[in-house]
Amino acid sequence: MQTIQASEFKARCLAIMDQVAESGEVIVVTKNGKPVAELHPYAGENRSSPFGLHPGLRIQGDIVSPLAADDWEALA
Repeated sequence: MQTIQASEFKARCLAIMDQVAESGEVIVVTKNGKPVAELHPYAGENRSSPFGLHPGLRIQGDIVSPLAADDWEALA
C-alpha cells in the first residue's frame, strides 16, 4: 500500500485521484508520519437519475422560472 504525506497530497490531489481511479490502488495519506486517511476507488453504484434523486422521481414543467403570483397558494 502506497503512502503519501498530506502536504504532497494537497499539492497533487487531482492527479493522485486520477491515479487511484485508473490503477485501483489504495493510497494512505499521512500527517506527521501517522496515517490519517485512505484514498481508494469508488465502488458504489452509479445513479442514473438526475442529481442523485430517487429513480422514480420525474421532473415535469419548468423548474427554473419563478412562479407567477396566481400559481402560488399559501396556507392561511
